[in-house]
Amino acid sequence: MTRLLTIFAILAIQACSIGNLPTNLSRSMMNQEDPELVRTAAPAYLLMLDALVATYPDDETFLIPAAKLYGAYAGVFSNDKEQTQRMAGRAKGYAHHALCESEENLCNALEKRVEDIEIELAELDEDEIIIVYTYASSWASWIQANTSDWNAIAQLPKVKILFNWVLKYDPDYDNGTAQIYMGVLESQIPPSLGGRPDLAKAHFDNAISASDGKNLMAKVLYAQQYARLMFEQELHDRLLTEVLAADAKAEGLTLINHLAKQQAKVLLASSADYF
Repeated sequence: MTRLLTIFAILAIQACSIGNLPTNLSRSMMNQEDPELVRTAAPAYLLMLDALVATYPDDETFLIPAAKLYGAYAGVFSNDKEQTQRMAGRAKGYAHHALCESEENLCNALEKRVEDIEIELAELDEDEIIIVYTYASSWASWIQANTSDWNAIAQLPKVKILFNWVLKYDPDYDNGTAQIYMGVLESQIPPSLGGRPDLAKAHFDNAISASDGKNLMAKVLYAQQYARLMFEQELHDRLLTEVLAADAKAEGLTLINHLAKQQAKVLLASSADYF
């Protein structure tokens, strides 16, 4: 751990400014080909971001990367349910703070009706995409970590509104990841109970197109969330086979693609038992 902190200190000195450090380190991590290295190194980075937020508590430069990394770590590397919930909660807290510092009216509306949120979103423009998207993704991850809490599940309609606002301005945002989030959210309820898996399918297809097929996690979650929900084994196996055959290296997606390949292998191996 001491050695990792030393490395981060050196990188901080080399960066043009401390404000560039979170962005530069995040980019480095997302282009890393060894998920285990990132899993081991990330806690030191999380502690560093905590310290930066404590020093600059209202600065989006540090709040947003902290929210993103805590959310990512909760979803990918957490060891157990309680740790996942804690880290997802920290991510949501940082993202909420950033949103409230930037857009107070929207922040207040989040506690009100869906219609109130829509009114405030109508006052924003595309310059606020990163703030809204970061909070929406952190909120969605927090809900996913607390699926046994119906009060958390009841907040999904508000999350969808935020994502749909982002997609209105940029359907391809974040290499299609905004579309992936919506695909997952729309896959939570089967059609027999009033769900709209057709919307989920459209979002997953859009996510694949947004990155020209380079975001492999789009296909993995398409298979896991939609194809399994609809019992479409042919689609399920085709998507996962394509992931395993694809090149994982892609700017800003290499790490997530290696993780997608790991997950695809597990899902494909269990296909016959599931279907």
